[in-house]
Amino acid sequence: MKGAVCFVMLATLVAVTLADVYLHNPRGSNNRLNERSANRANANRAFDSQNNNRGGYNVGDKTNQAFRNEDGQYNMAYFQSSRKSSGKTYLTMEWTNQHGCGGNEKNDPHKMNCQVVLQYMCQEDVQTRKQSTMRNGANTNTQAFTANRKGSAETKAQYEARRNGNVRNDRVLFESWEWYDKCQQRNRNKGLFTADQKLKGDQSIYTRQNPAGTRRGYECPEEHDYYPYWHPTDWKDIAILTTDPSRCSYYKTQSFNVKPKAECIEKYSGGEAKHWSKYNNQKDCVDNGGSWLEFDNYLEIAPFDEKTCQSKGKPYFFGRRHGMVNKECLVRLPQPDCEQAGWTRVNHLGNGREGVPLNYTWTLPSFPSGKDQRCILRIRYNISTDDYDPWKTDASSNQNLGAMKISPVQQNPVVDVGAGMQPLRLAINTAQYGRTFQDRSHLFKLRSRDANKVPEDKNIYNLNVRGKRGNIVQTYPAVEYDFIPNRLKIKSNDLLHVQWTGSNSHKNGNPAGDGQAGDAGEGTSGTDRNNIVETQDPLDNFPLPWERATLFKNSAAVWTSFPYKTAPAPEDIAISMASSGYYACLKKKDGCDKQSTDTKAAMNNLLNNAPASYAGMILQVNKGTYYYACSRNNNFSNRSQKGRLYVTQ
Repeated sequence: MKGAVCFVMLATLVAVTLADVYLHNPRGSNNRLNERSANRANANRAFDSQNNNRGGYNVGDKTNQAFRNEDGQYNMAYFQSSRKSSGKTYLTMEWTNQHGCGGNEKNDPHKMNCQVVLQYMCQEDVQTRKQSTMRNGANTNTQAFTANRKGSAETKAQYEARRNGNVRNDRVLFESWEWYDKCQQRNRNKGLFTADQKLKGDQSIYTRQNPAGTRRGYECPEEHDYYPYWHPTDWKDIAILTTDPSRCSYYKTQSFNVKPKAECIEKYSGGEAKHWSKYNNQKDCVDNGGSWLEFDNYLEIAPFDEKTCQSKGKPYFFGRRHGMVNKECLVRLPQPDCEQAGWTRVNHLGNGREGVPLNYTWTLPSFPSGKDQRCILRIRYNISTDDYDPWKTDASSNQNLGAMKISPVQQNPVVDVGAGMQPLRLAINTAQYGRTFQDRSHLFKLRSRDANKVPEDKNIYNLNVRGKRGNIVQTYPAVEYDFIPNRLKIKSNDLLHVQWTGSNSHKNGNPAGDGQAGDAGEGTSGTDRNNIVETQDPLDNFPLPWERATLFKNSAAVWTSFPYKTAPAPEDIAISMASSGYYACLKKKDGCDKQSTDTKAAMNNLLNNAPASYAGMILQVNKGTYYYACSRNNNFSNRSQKGRLYVTQ
């Protein structure tokens, strides 16, 4: 990897046309925060989604009131896979993509090529919030950025002054300020195909998809547009879902999870390493006095010296993490999964072939330190046509009229179809002929099992709620309420973590863009509310009386978010689920003296005074088939928020 042209094969993978992707579980933001409008307020808030201005979900609220600051936000919290045994934790990720995916030329012809790339990024969850702490923010403003005007003459103190003057604690922060600053000053890869687009600069913020270098949060446009990226990043790969599984070997071996990536390191006059360099290849870097260093991706840092680290073997290794020159003991990441993408219909944000939306079951990581983590999830949706070869078309095919070179694709070309020289104009935008679409979750937590006394030897399956307030037109391209997964099969020795989140400001009001404003539904306008009550059959809409109910009578709580002194009784579990956590127990008892039905004010029958989010319980359920519904959102005319749980021996 010694020059920019060596990167071409990597970079041309994601030739894409117009499309949109929306993440439904975990809930995707589409750059939303707490808007009461159907349209998001700021499409450039945190990242470049390229999606419709509608769509996305607000950050969840802890209580029945809209949050005023981040302390009032609810972060979904999933338990990590076990670090002491084989117990795994499974989270169902679900999304819809507009222009189709999946299929193969032999048995199920598709209209385009696609890749869906699933990634995440984490940092230790600490009580003290720092300038670099990942967060959702408390307003919809974009973080500020001041460019380096002094070039290589800038001192470390001047760089820190720029950063400190830009980063605000009340605004969203996913990527670090240093990540964008590095991108803004580094030369772009000029071996890439840019068609007939005229880029306005030579830095990595200018790409064929983003020729004007528009900034969205602190995301690097070049890294956003191309996968696998050739420089180190903070993103960790989960899976690549593709229409061409023959490429899986390439994706797996080129992933930064397993393959070190290099960048140029220069130093200040005092000898400290800079976080940026304008040189993007080894020759230019070394010729100008820099060091071309390889960096390793990693799960977390381990507190061992080199000798101890090497003696421990897997998953530990001694390497150099992104942003640090000296090597440390790190925890190795697994090779990402790669498989055939599920089929979906083109121009249809709906279910796949099997009658459910596209989904992937993520086996959550295990952090050997046992420390809780704060994380975000990213989905990237890439589709391409065969109008040019995405694997072989590089900068040599860029339009250069002075050299008599014509790009293989042109902006809105006029073509002759041979009918009396009658021309036809094609609708082609070369900035979109090779385009990446994206959605991201809000901040979520990955909790340690042992710190919360959750059994290490059992698998955990997450049961959540997707969707938001409103009918199908008002929520589109988000979705209405449903349980996710709404058909779940587990074993009697597995664990079930029930949890959901919702907002108190999902009014879907004006401006509503291309759709209808409004928030049809039950209860207080704009509020998400969910609960679980048992039913006898999926066709039924009335909950079972307690005398005939079996789900919670056959369940034992092994962890709860409530301060019980003793394990909750079945009726306590049932009242907690039915009230979305407004009540913790049926009758006052030790450890539950303020949240019982006989000590707390009456709950509104539409859950209006119940919390929008429910931290929930982990249950172990006996063998049986169980059906359940949400009492508030199960409007017969336009919703069916119901679920099925199959528990085998």
